[in-house]
Amino acid sequence: MMADALANAADTKACVVGPGAADGAAEMFRRLFPSDVKAILVEDPRTKSVAGDNVASRLKEAGVEVSEYVVNPDGSDFHATYAKVEEVREAIRASGATAVAVGSGTLNDLTKRASDELGQRYMVVGTAASMDGYTAYGAAITKDGMKQTLSCRAPLGCIVDSAVAASAPREMTASGYADLIAKIPAGADWMLADAIGSEAIHPLAWRLVQEPLREAISNPSGCASGDEREVRKLCEGLVMSGFAMQAMGSSRPASGTEHQVSHYWDMEDLSFGGRPVSHGFKVGIGTLFSTKALEFILRRDLSKLDVEKAVGMWPATFDALKATFPAIYGGRPAHIRRAEGEMAKKYSTPVRLREELSTFKRVWPELSERLKAQLMPFGEVREKLRLAGAPVEPEQIGVTRARFRDTCRGVPYMRSRYFGLDLVERLGLMDGLMEELFGPGGIWEVKDED
Repeated sequence: MMADALANAADTKACVVGPGAADGAAEMFRRLFPSDVKAILVEDPRTKSVAGDNVASRLKEAGVEVSEYVVNPDGSDFHATYAKVEEVREAIRASGATAVAVGSGTLNDLTKRASDELGQRYMVVGTAASMDGYTAYGAAITKDGMKQTLSCRAPLGCIVDSAVAASAPREMTASGYADLIAKIPAGADWMLADAIGSEAIHPLAWRLVQEPLREAISNPSGCASGDEREVRKLCEGLVMSGFAMQAMGSSRPASGTEHQVSHYWDMEDLSFGGRPVSHGFKVGIGTLFSTKALEFILRRDLSKLDVEKAVGMWPATFDALKATFPAIYGGRPAHIRRAEGEMAKKYSTPVRLREELSTFKRVWPELSERLKAQLMPFGEVREKLRLAGAPVEPEQIGVTRARFRDTCRGVPYMRSRYFGLDLVERLGLMDGLMEELFGPGGIWEVKDED
């Protein structure tokens, strides 16, 4: 599968995942870059200790001139801000070298964007199974007060040392586990979009994500305990997710409703205990909601759908839909602007909605069976997340149930991509879903408005 991934990757030409893989960093660097190119390692104090010193030694032994840039050498926390991108960019520029990121999500994103701004390629040596971004294009950077994905090429070469990753802090592995299990409901979202011609399934991208997925998440306790074999499978699944995005040129293979929940909280700069909540932990809570929403849909027999009734409940014009946004978003201007911009591309006219719902009605007997086969039951998802060490309640990431409900209600309009929640909305069932999940007796019952 790695051969197929590399053959179809837009940017990455070499990738190795396994125990001791960092020992081969010099060989990969020599193979990918001209012989006279120097290297600058971009690392932090911890990643320098667990992998950077070894990589530097290997490169020097191979005759590569090496310098190092340690981000926050005092060991203090840092985040993927654009100011940090500028720091890394200027360090790379001053060195006259090619960057090798040694770290996980934040260091990879900083180096990825900084290198791209310089018109250079780079390489990454991953040190944790914490997210699927190693081989993905784009970098998640906070710029102008908002976290956003900035355009940039994926690494030319990628190494993930699973032995190093297995010894990473438990919460990093848990975050990566949550990011990977999210691909199950994300796949179901994609199947719905494919059914109505909104976004066709890309066969290779689907295979790269979904084929290794069940095995990669099969032993959450092993991942949590740092079992190298289980963490290696997790690393491989995460890397394949990034390759799928490269192959398709889109995040669709790896992102569904659950990622929109995370992005919504990115807009609100969600922190807990004085620290930003990890991407994977936000996605994990979103995965639980997405799974519940898809199960809610599957309890309905859409082959008996009253299409005209559903169309009659839908806002007849885009202006009518926009008029609902101030109440949904509590008058927050940034959220309203985002919803208006995205829904201008996704709004279905009554004519178009009639076509979409008629399609679902026609294909539902077969499609619903495929969706059921794709999904993992909510209880199983929740237990796997718990065993992996990931949060399973919104309060565990500093989100009250009232806030969680309001987030879930606002998510459908925040991305032009079609998701399962769009079908809920177009069926006129959103209020019913919110009541079932957050009303009396609901799994996230809101008892006190805060």
